[in-house]
Amino acid sequence: MSKDILSIIQTNMNTFSKGQKLIGRFILDSYDKAAFMTASKLGKTVNVSESTVVRFAAELGYDGYPAMQKALQEMIRNKLTSIQRIEVSNDRIGNQDILSMVMQSDVEKIRMTLEEVDRDSFDRAVDAIVSARRIYILGVRSASAIASFLAFYFNLIFEDVVHIHSTSVSEVFEQLLRIGPRDVIIGISFPRYSRRTVKAMEFARDRGAQVVAITDSETSPLTAIATHTLMAKSDMASFVDSLVAPLSLVNALIVALGRRKNSDLSETFGVLEKIWDEYEVYEKVEDSF
Repeated sequence: MSKDILSIIQTNMNTFSKGQKLIGRFILDSYDKAAFMTASKLGKTVNVSESTVVRFAAELGYDGYPAMQKALQEMIRNKLTSIQRIEVSNDRIGNQDILSMVMQSDVEKIRMTLEEVDRDSFDRAVDAIVSARRIYILGVRSASAIASFLAFYFNLIFEDVVHIHSTSVSEVFEQLLRIGPRDVIIGISFPRYSRRTVKAMEFARDRGAQVVAITDSETSPLTAIATHTLMAKSDMASFVDSLVAPLSLVNALIVALGRRKNSDLSETFGVLEKIWDEYEVYEKVEDSF
């Protein structure tokens, strides 16, 4: 369903039953909260039955309440401010155990990623990266941690890796100046999506490079730019981006590439072992505290 769910509700408000109008008005006024409510909780909030909520979703053309809820979540993921995220998170957690809820949510995101990830896209991304002359890696804000992790291991596997560090758009383009058709850029971004990352990926694509996106959704602005898209489910826990599933996907990517470059990797670590021994890089146990 391509049309904005709020527009659909607004357009059809006059055709709804009394109970459906209560649901519709609540969603229009508080879509940031409604998107993360169960059908039962939404019904109790507006004083209608759970079955009325389910029928409301069907009335809008969705295959059940979860599909409508997903549409709401997709719509707002890139729109919520940090303050709104904290408020939504507080509503979701309530009096529940925070540790259990957050970790269970992470487990669920990994499960969903495993079920939905496109294996062919994954394999094509691996092929493109292995064949690249130079590999560029870009992630800003919270995604910078994943980009740094990826760059650390890629530097052990490949000879020419550029981890793009930036505080401004101009710095990003300075580091991408020589990107070309034989190169690959890996852009990592999750809601709220980074405009810097999007612009850099557009530039790389226009210069003929292959573009690998690591993001969360078909609606992500990175998806429209990418040659290959790897999707991992992310979530928000208060003002924090929960990126466990994306990191797990990145782990799988590193392992797959390590296996493809197994002989080179073994040689690299052999050289490193000699260097560590020669320069006594390893600390003695008694000196490490």
